[in-house]
Amino acid sequence: MNPKVSQSSSSLINTFQFQKGRATEGGTAIDVGFFDNKETHFLIEKHRRRSLGFFGLGFFSCCSMGYANGIVNAQGRQPLVSFGVISDVQYADIPDGRSFLGVPRYYRHSLLVLQRAVKKWNEQQLKFVINFGDTVDGFCPKDQSLTAVDKIVNEFSIFNGPVYHMIGNHCLYNLPREKLLPILNIHNRECRAYYEFSPIPEYRFLVLDGYDISAIGWPMDHPNTLKALNFLKERNPNSDKNSPNGLLGLDRRFLMFNGGVGKEQMEWLDRVLQDATKADQKVIICCHLPLDPGASSNEALLWNHEEVMDLIHHYKCVKVCIAGHDHKGGYCVDSHGVHHRVLEAALECPPSTNSFGSIDLFHDRLLLCGTDRMGTTEMVFS
Repeated sequence: MNPKVSQSSSSLINTFQFQKGRATEGGTAIDVGFFDNKETHFLIEKHRRRSLGFFGLGFFSCCSMGYANGIVNAQGRQPLVSFGVISDVQYADIPDGRSFLGVPRYYRHSLLVLQRAVKKWNEQQLKFVINFGDTVDGFCPKDQSLTAVDKIVNEFSIFNGPVYHMIGNHCLYNLPREKLLPILNIHNRECRAYYEFSPIPEYRFLVLDGYDISAIGWPMDHPNTLKALNFLKERNPNSDKNSPNGLLGLDRRFLMFNGGVGKEQMEWLDRVLQDATKADQKVIICCHLPLDPGASSNEALLWNHEEVMDLIHHYKCVKVCIAGHDHKGGYCVDSHGVHHRVLEAALECPPSTNSFGSIDLFHDRLLLCGTDRMGTTEMVFS
């Protein structure tokens, strides 16, 4: 044990590893951690997805309108760009499992969901794809972690265009950052996983690292690990830091399977939003962890989502925030008119069903055309 790690920090890490080791079947309804807490399971299972614009139209009816394949729609409008989305594949070569309350987890079938997604995206000739994290599941045997990550990344590589990945907690259960990020084509000397890209002049995409401050993924004596452990110690009195017992309301997000955005990333976000404003670009924020409780259960939120959104709300350029992590999905529009869409998980698709989508981007709106479990949503903004 490194002497820089305090005894309390060490015990928290050991508790996490113990909880993870004794879990035997699936995670929770959002499957973001390993814990056997009845209250947590009940509340997360109880959380229902919010009303989705155009919900129930389905992927194929949406595409029949002629968006995602580049055909001009009935009103003579053509999207600026179209791209694919998927979240929480959480593949593992293990038998199917269930959550504490019996929600099925289809660990091997999620690979087939991804394969069907890539096939459809190629048929639509989409420009790029965004993977919203949790590429492999935490229950993947550790001697198979590297193979499993490689397998999923190779499936993504069949797509005829760039694929942008982000990290989730399950990714970090399997591999440390220094091994994981190069495989995901995220290159940063300090193992940071936030970055930006601009596929067209009118829009800029910002990918946040929701596990910047986190007790998982960094070395045990890393400053970000120590910050996270101290943060949890101050806000979560439970010995199991994946348990929200006794926590109320938004405080229920202070769990070890979540994380936060650090000071340097906040400064980077501020600079990029300034640049986007000067360039008259609209911005799409992407993060594995949801940023608004209106679209997510409290237990799935970014630790400092309020701080991040306060900064975002200083700028008018941010139009939409897209996330994963909360497997049931959700949607809301916040008090500043920013849309928040949480994507339904590929992991929870029964055989022969899907959860992926394509997004058409216009000057004044974003249209998500979802398949099966992933609802279709139109987000209109000024």
